[in-house]
Amino acid sequence: MPEPEIIAALRAYDGPELRIMEVCGTHTAAIFRHGIRSLISPALRLVSGPGCPVCVTPTAYIDRAVELALTAGITLATFGDMIRVPGSRLSLGDARGEGADVLLMYSPAEVLAQARAHPERQYVIAAVGFETTAPVYALALEQMRREGIGNVRLLTALRRVIPVLDHICRTDDGIHGFLAPGHVSAVIGADAFRPLARSCERPFVVGGFGGDDILRALYALLRLIQSGRAEVWNAYPAAVRPEGNPLALACVEKYFAPGAAVWRGIGEIPASGYYLRPEYREYEAGPAEAGTAAANEAVAGCKCGEIILGKLPPPECPLFRRACTPARPLGPCMVSTEGTCGVWYRHAAGQPEAGAV
Repeated sequence: MPEPEIIAALRAYDGPELRIMEVCGTHTAAIFRHGIRSLISPALRLVSGPGCPVCVTPTAYIDRAVELALTAGITLATFGDMIRVPGSRLSLGDARGEGADVLLMYSPAEVLAQARAHPERQYVIAAVGFETTAPVYALALEQMRREGIGNVRLLTALRRVIPVLDHICRTDDGIHGFLAPGHVSAVIGADAFRPLARSCERPFVVGGFGGDDILRALYALLRLIQSGRAEVWNAYPAAVRPEGNPLALACVEKYFAPGAAVWRGIGEIPASGYYLRPEYREYEAGPAEAGTAAANEAVAGCKCGEIILGKLPPPECPLFRRACTPARPLGPCMVSTEGTCGVWYRHAAGQPEAGAV
């Protein structure tokens, strides 16, 4: 169906309110950037999900990373978004101001290059992300073993999307359908969502990130919901295959195994984390994961947990735009470019859709 007809169909919907969760933070940003909410019926309510890895990383992990960064002889390497996430006392940026050696990396490959050049120094990579980035760390491990690089360790906070979506399905019956994440799906495949669609009896549509991609995916979801079909559709075939990327999956499986993990603001979810397999534990930077007993928050009043689960829009957090801003983030949802609060802060002011959940 041509795009104008899709928009007309989405705008004309006048049935019961339907809540559709866009799982990925990149989708949240794209929805605002393309003004999607202003194009569709107000009865189609778009809610943001837990698809920002920085946002769901527990406070205890940040504290452990800070502790390592402040240790003499250690360089802590991280992607840019992580440096400003608050821990219980300091962020990695704060630690850097206190003399910690924190390296902003673009890829683990540059850390390996530094490690080869400085064998006397220890390097710790903050391995944070979903299935999209897990292969990058697996390939880094492959290279470390092949070249005998012995002064690099991983501090892992890798998360798996399917278990957290299963948690949402079991605890929130108010979500009627899911816009599945395109990047993650490129690795795990569209078929990975089929068992979940059957068990939770809700449809999943894998979507791309252009405005037309999102509109087509939303239209597919609307058709599936209206027909009562708990199916999976792949509306992003240019990047996503049914089986995903077998080579990437095999590399991840070689080095990592699933285990229970804490999601910040949510709690512990079974089999939702990736951990180094026992035969590769020599590459771990200390415990498998710090703070698995509880998902603590750094600041009282922060509603990141409810926002991550799609239960609240950012404006309903008492700290949003008041105490918590991108210049002074108090919760992780305000830090990342994929964080829901950060996206709303940058894009929603003055827009008609800003009040929508």
